[in-house]
Amino acid sequence: MFGAHFYHKQIRNTVIAFGTIFNNINIKRLDSSGNPLQNIKVPLSYSPREKFIARLEQQASLTGSDSSVAITLPRMAFDITGYSYDASRKLNKNQKVGVVTTNADTTKLNTQYSPVPYDVSFELGVYTSNSDDGLQIIEQILPYFQPDYTVTMIENSTMDTKRDIPFILESVNYSDSYAGDLTTTRRIEYTLNFTAKIYLYGPISTSAIIKKVSADLYADTSDQSPSRSERVTVTPNPTSADKDDAYTYTETLDFFNDGLNYDEETGNDV
Repeated sequence: MFGAHFYHKQIRNTVIAFGTIFNNINIKRLDSSGNPLQNIKVPLSYSPREKFIARLEQQASLTGSDSSVAITLPRMAFDITGYSYDASRKLNKNQKVGVVTTNADTTKLNTQYSPVPYDVSFELGVYTSNSDDGLQIIEQILPYFQPDYTVTMIENSTMDTKRDIPFILESVNYSDSYAGDLTTTRRIEYTLNFTAKIYLYGPISTSAIIKKVSADLYADTSDQSPSRSERVTVTPNPTSADKDDAYTYTETLDFFNDGLNYDEETGNDV
């Protein structure tokens, strides 16, 4: 069961897709007259929320020897928080999907069983030092989730499969750590929870394509050692056709009375 190694990078690609959604968010800061002062691209990192919060709390003061290397806000960070099986999207586990691949020498058939549905939970944290920065970021995110945002992903390049993956916004939480004296950094935090509806695939099996089928027919099966009397051979027409091409079948009938039979080991009539 677990002997053959396979890795289709589906979870990794889902993480990349999720991060790409939020990787181009900007905020603008204006002066009292409404003129633009700064246009800031909000940094995004893949890291656990607890680690990010701990790093922010290491330097809570606006003064001191470490103030020059403190994490600047606004920033965003996201992480995977869990996996769960989704029985409502279960497919027939015995169904196979096949794809024909051709290289310079051979033509092969790659087959794979139906994928398994899983929900991947993500948590996105938005951290700002003032209210307006946070509102700008949130208002650039929420309109796109109603409540989901769908991304088309290449699930498996070998099997040439694409799927629309919905990222569903489950909840938005808000907290404000505004406390302490005037030298303490204010931290406003928005926590957005998402669910990605993905499918996970098993190993790929590779085999040669069957383009010729022969069946021997026997007239007297009650005999202890019956011999074939007729052979039916079926081939595609044209023989170079793939499964997605237009083709027909050519059926050939051969009749025998030589008392021989087909030997599966040698491939000859003996």
